[in-house]
Amino acid sequence: MFTGLVEEMGTVRDLVTIGEETRLSIAATTSREGLALGDSVCVDGACLTVVELDPEGFTVGLSPETLLKTNFDDRSMGDRVNLERSLQVGGRLGGHYVQGHVDGVGKVVEKRPDGDSLRMWFTAPDHLMPYIVTKGYISLDGVSLTITEKVGVRFGVALIAYTQMMITMPTKPVGASINIEVDVFAKYVESLLEGRVERDRDRA
Repeated sequence: MFTGLVEEMGTVRDLVTIGEETRLSIAATTSREGLALGDSVCVDGACLTVVELDPEGFTVGLSPETLLKTNFDDRSMGDRVNLERSLQVGGRLGGHYVQGHVDGVGKVVEKRPDGDSLRMWFTAPDHLMPYIVTKGYISLDGVSLTITEKVGVRFGVALIAYTQMMITMPTKPVGASINIEVDVFAKYVESLLEGRVERDRDRA
């Protein structure tokens, strides 16, 4: 489990596929501290397992499912990525519950300064739009954000000046891809309601 509060921006050192195995190597300092083999790290919104460690960073494995559901196939050497170590029991939850299970990939469609803040708008796959609500939570590339508006197939967020310095999102151009995880509680509610409808249908 994660909070969506980015600890640092790491740097991609390598992305290698050998046979059916793909590994992503990342240079990191803060997020490297205390890591052990097998630990989970949130990399641009995806919960990944540490398979190698070295003094300057770590390497994670990417499964075919991860590559299918995320934008990691766009990564190249030197790219910056948002990093967060898993939440410790008793730790402060300053964002929202982020599983690191990417639901789909969206696109940046507009950027506009708003005072010292930055407004950004995105599109998402059609099947995710019902979970996106104004003033609700969303995880974009692993960043916990509040949705400021939703109009048609677009939704927007506002990044304050401090947040802009701590994450990769402000540097993304229009057209760039972004990993999306919607609020898990919305998915639980939907599942419960679907179960109730099925039970009522069976009783009819």
